[in-house]
Formats: sequence, C-alpha cells, structure tokens
Amino acid sequence: MATPNEATETIIKQQKELKENLPFDDKQDFVYARRGLVKRMKPNIVYDSNGKVVWNNDEYNFLRRIESPDTGDDDAVVVIDPLTSLETGKAAFELYKSARGDQKKVKAVIYTHSHVDHFGGVKGMVHQDEVDSGDVKIIAPEGFMEHAVAENVYVGTAMSRRAAYMYGAALKRGPKGQVGAGLGQTVSTGEVTLIAPTTIIKNTRESLSVSGITIEFMMAPDTEAPSEMLIYFPQFKALCAAEDATHTFHNLLTLRGAVTIDLFGDKTNVVFASHHWPTWGAKEVVDFLTLQRDLYAYVHDQTLRLLNKGFNGPEIAEQMILPPALEKAWSARGYYGSVNHNVKAVYQRYMGWFDGNPAHLWEHIPVERAKRYVELIGGVDKTIDAGKTAYDNGDFRWAAEILNHAVFTELENARARALMADTYEQLGYGSENGTWRDFFLSGTTELRTKNFGTPMATASPNDKSAVLDVSVTDTKTLYRLWLSNGALVYTKAPQTTNAAVKLTGTSKALTTLAGAGITINGDTKVLEQLAELMDPSDPNFNIVTP
Repeated sequence: MATPNEATETIIKQQKELKENLPFDDKQDFVYARRGLVKRMKPNIVYDSNGKVVWNNDEYNFLRRIESPDTGDDDAVVVIDPLTSLETGKAAFELYKSARGDQKKVKAVIYTHSHVDHFGGVKGMVHQDEVDSGDVKIIAPEGFMEHAVAENVYVGTAMSRRAAYMYGAALKRGPKGQVGAGLGQTVSTGEVTLIAPTTIIKNTRESLSVSGITIEFMMAPDTEAPSEMLIYFPQFKALCAAEDATHTFHNLLTLRGAVTIDLFGDKTNVVFASHHWPTWGAKEVVDFLTLQRDLYAYVHDQTLRLLNKGFNGPEIAEQMILPPALEKAWSARGYYGSVNHNVKAVYQRYMGWFDGNPAHLWEHIPVERAKRYVELIGGVDKTIDAGKTAYDNGDFRWAAEILNHAVFTELENARARALMADTYEQLGYGSENGTWRDFFLSGTTELRTKNFGTPMATASPNDKSAVLDVSVTDTKTLYRLWLSNGALVYTKAPQTTNAAVKLTGTSKALTTLAGAGITINGDTKVLEQLAELMDPSDPNFNIVTP
C-alpha cells in the first residue's frame, strides 16, 4: 500500500485558522462525560465466536495525544438501543454486570428508532425465548419493522457499500487515516440480530410501566429516522433524546427538536442520547436543547428563505453561516452532519433532485460526460496537467472535479489515478466532518489499491409469468402476487382463481424469511423461477471509478 502523504501547506493553514476560532476554553463536556462513568473495558476489544475482532476501541488510543494531527426495580434492567451486533451487545451487558452485579435481569429492551446500530445487538442481551414467554418486552415506535426492513433489505447492499466509505471501514486508524466518524468512532462488524417488537408505541405522552419504572414517550417520526421516538423517565427526571439532540450537528432532512423542550424541558435534570454523554442540570438541559432546536431551525428556515429567492442547494450551502452563538457551540459543530450537506438535504426534501435548470434535466451519464470534457480540454494528458495545476494551487475541489473526468475516461491511467488519490487525501485531511474525511480517504485507498467490484448483469423478467399467494396468519391477510410486464405486483382484493403456490406464516416469519415458520403448498417451481429472476447485489460496486 502506498505511504500516505503529508498535509500540504494549504491544509495546514486551513486547520490552524479553524483551531484558532474554536472554543477550547469551554471544557464542560469533559465534566459531563466523566460524571456517572462506572467502568471501562480493558482491553476495549470485542471478538466473535471465531476469535475475529468485531470492535476495537483501543485502535484509537493515538487520539489521547494533546495536539491533534494536521490531518427503577433493583432486580430489573431496561436496555435502550442494544448496539449493532450480538458480540458488542453481549460485551456491553457483561461489562454492566461486572460493575453493577450480575443478579439483575433485563425486563425490557427499547429501540428508539429503526437504524441497525440501535437494535442489531439485541440477542447479545436477551434471548428470543425470554421474549416469547413474556418475561422481556421489546418496545419500539410505530413503523419500526417496516422501516428496519426497508433500509436494511430493500437498499441494504447499496447502503452497506456506501457506509463502508462513510465510516472508513478499510482505512488504517491513525492521524493519516480514520480518526472517527463524527458521531462516534465507527460501527462494529459481527452478527446483526433482531427480535420483533412486542409493544408498539403510537402516540406522544403514551406511557407504560416496566417493573415499577414509569416510561413516557414522545413520537418523533421522520426526524433522524423515519420511525423514531424519545423516552422520558419521570422518576429519574431523565430524558433519552435518541439521536434527535446530540453533541454534534446530525444528519437531517426535516426540522426537529422544538416540542421536546415544551414537554420535558422544565422537569428534566439529565438528557442523554444513544451515542453521546449526558448533559446534567435542569438549566443546562434547557440550554442544550435550545441550542439544538435553534441549530436545526436556523438551517432549515434559512434554506427555505434562500431557495425561495431562486438559489439551488449547493449555492445555499456555500453561503450558509451560522449565528455566532451556534458557531461557537461544540454541540453545533458539523462533525457528523455538516452545514453544507444538511442544507442540501433540506433543499432535496422540499424541491427534489432537480434544481430547475433545463441543462441539468437530461445530462449525460458520468462516463460520457467525462469523455466529452476530456476531449474539450484537449486529451487526458492536458486534463491531468490542469488537475495538477489546481492541486499545486491548493484548489483541491477543482482538482477533484477535473481529475474525476480523467479517471472516468481512462480508468487505468496511473498518473490520473495517483493524482486523484492525492487530491482526495488532501480533501480528507482538511475535513472537519468525520464522514467527509472517511469518504475522501476511502476514495484514496481504493484508487491506490484497485480494490473494486464488478457490476452484475440485470435480470430480464419481461417474458416470465408467476402467480402466488401469501397468507399472513396473525393479521389474517391474504396477498396475491404476480409478475406483470417485468414488475412483481400485489393486491389484497379477493381472488376467484387459485395461485400456483401459497406461502403461509406469521408476519414475523415471513418478514425474516424464517423457513421453519413458513408453510409452502403447491408448485415450488414458481418460487424457484422467481429466485432465478433475482439479480444478485454487488457489495463491492465502484464508487470513485466507472
């Protein structure tokens, strides 16, 4: 693997200017983070059953250096968001028991929302039979299963591939590699598990009791996740904000946060989120929630103001400046969700992908556009020369745009790939946002190592036919599915004809495709035919090359 470059003078100057404007005299978060800390894992490494590392927090010990590189019931436990994998969930619960006593039993698991890092470790803490027997409740917001499946099945392969870039999965940990992802260090690998909810929360102010612990809920759909809720424990005056109020600017598509202060602000002594340390003190909680509310409201409202003046997403993002109070607040820094890409997210939420310019309505695909730009410039060599000039001048954004055309025109051009990798590297070194850094440096890594996927051919079901029924026993619903002009469509309308094959099972068994819980009657060749039409996903598809 190529040796990483040093930061250029442009990046060193940029980082110095940023450092001089950050509020390093505000150390309150260190106080909050240490309060209530009971125990750490030592060493902080988690292995799977085969001895493979699925989580290694000790890799980040280099961050301890002073200078940053340029680059209720006594016997009951309620678990909130049991991590990403069985292994990390189990390790976390074992750590808890070693510090607090192993006699305590989990009586409830609460999923605050439908992202995998908030439910995937559930079987490391509880077993399915404990849930089936009623000993453990699994509590989730309305729509949880639908959205968990939609995100992790429908587009799971594509999201996983991009997540590897976003969280720097292939990057070496260190000052010239992955240093974190903004919201935390990274995500674990390991076995992702899921136990379906037994209790669904539908309404704000809905409450329930678990082993004498009263829990109140506030619904927050379509905020950080499509299915999400906040949790309040009145006996402890404690509010769990899920991921809707964190110690960094989060990713967003819509406005959020205002109602929380009205419902719980005057009766909360501590607020905590799934990824970050608590904020302690009644006044401090209100101040923190106020800053979070104002941050999202300001970016949202100013984006709407400017789009109604005719600016598009990128134009608004370039001119968005936060008010001084927000700019100087650590919890408003764009370590995970940047002002730049959150502005574009708000724009996309209201206006869609098209900016109204007809020239952008039917553009050539990237490869064809690249070929034409390279021809216009005078060939690949001149294109690379232009990129090198931009690089030497410290205009890395322009260098990336020019060199991207060269790489997409001649994939194996070593000079184009090397300079493109160097350019992404400098953009990564200059990124305050953790996920931006990971994306840029992941691009650098793949350009230097040639670790690319190969797209697969698309299946062509246009001339095929298949009819099947799916009977969901617990909801007493019968679905008729059939192939129509290459599309698999369905209806719940009563049918007068029989399908070739019928699948019968509970919604849980059918959703997870658990064979043991599904009965199949009829011609199984229909299922085989449908399986043959399934186009295998490619988890290694190209991103920085055509």
